[in-house]
Amino acid sequence: MNVALDEMMETIRMIQMENLDIRTVTMGISLSDCADSNFEKMNNMVYNKIIQYASGLKEVAEDVEKEFGIPIINKRISITPIAELLGHATIEQAIELAKTLDKAAVELGVDFIGGYSALVHKGITKGEQTLLDALPEALSVTERVCSSISVGTTRAGINMDAVRKVGEIIKEAAEKTKDQNGIACAKLVVFCNPVEDNPFMAGAFHGSGEGEVVLNVGVSGPGVVLSALKRQPEADLGEVSDIIKKTAFKITRAGELIGRVVAERLGVPFGIMDLSLAPTNAMNDSVAEILEEIGLERVGTHGTIAALALMNDAVKKGGAMASSYVGGLSGAFIPVSEDNGMIKGIIDDSLTLSKLEAMTCVCSVGLDMIALAGDVSATTLSGIIADEAAIGMINKKTTAVRVIPVPGKVEGDMVEFGGLLGRAPVLGVNSFGSEKLIRRGGRIPAPLQSLIN
Repeated sequence: MNVALDEMMETIRMIQMENLDIRTVTMGISLSDCADSNFEKMNNMVYNKIIQYASGLKEVAEDVEKEFGIPIINKRISITPIAELLGHATIEQAIELAKTLDKAAVELGVDFIGGYSALVHKGITKGEQTLLDALPEALSVTERVCSSISVGTTRAGINMDAVRKVGEIIKEAAEKTKDQNGIACAKLVVFCNPVEDNPFMAGAFHGSGEGEVVLNVGVSGPGVVLSALKRQPEADLGEVSDIIKKTAFKITRAGELIGRVVAERLGVPFGIMDLSLAPTNAMNDSVAEILEEIGLERVGTHGTIAALALMNDAVKKGGAMASSYVGGLSGAFIPVSEDNGMIKGIIDDSLTLSKLEAMTCVCSVGLDMIALAGDVSATTLSGIIADEAAIGMINKKTTAVRVIPVPGKVEGDMVEFGGLLGRAPVLGVNSFGSEKLIRRGGRIPAPLQSLIN
């Protein structure tokens, strides 16, 4: 991969002035050979294998960061969905395994380990049921373990029994960490159409189609895109798209270079580049502010979805031209608590939960890092998840829900989560329920779009 001098100089400017960073290098590790009916043996094999493969991840990433001058914000690990190893385990043992994963993450110095997960979009196995039952406690007693649950796909439909269960899990996990504003829920994502090579948390897991070990990279560049658009205030929308494409190309080139160097030094295969624009609470590092620069007075007003669709498409086109190995989620994240522009939109009554849901039809993922009132019911949470899963299922795209019902908080309160997770205003939900829908259970059948063979 040849990088020209002018690319290097432009990258330096993007780092120093426009918040360009590598959001994450994530090592995916297969644990399929660790399954064993003897829990203690399995527990030890899981720990030893993670330590074996990821022992140099943090140090190598930090060395590359210093050498190239591009910040690498997070070092992470994704693993085989743990439910696949729990066929003979008890709930207590599943919780113990979560503690083992947390211990490994702490020892390695990585920020998060993802894959305490279950894929239950068509049915629930014994091991998956064990994980679901253990999940609220497992997330509340660990610091760095992240979980994802797949409740639907375009090919399978939506498992409404799983949707109902996950609503109850979120509610319970929030209560178990009520002294921390329900923070356990920030480590849980509910998916429709999840991908196997996602480097971003909390949804990362190492899919069954992946190899033994791989290094995936996620870049972040809202500040760079925003700066590029500000230099062309009179551009028409076609030109805006072109500016974003060219900027995404440059961001992707920088990210892949760093990812390939880290992978080579660790002696593992390079996997994919995730092109997602992932915002932070830093000034001018906001997806919402990009949309406003395109022409919205405030994010959430009429035209928001059109602007987001334009931006997301341009990011994908530019990134795809820069790398032959694009994967993950790739597009634009709209996490409320991690984006100052989104927060301002809610405070100014421009952005609502319903508008955020509509925006997910054209963005990368879904309802992300949204604080809800603590008295929201489990069935309402399940209804929110079902709606988002239906958007993903019908549109053949990945959608997700990461919501946090904050115990003791009401609509309009501001909640601090700290660090990268930021802060969020508490949103209200529809006062009418959907309990009968959720209690019906069963499966929403796969749509006609699934019949593609």
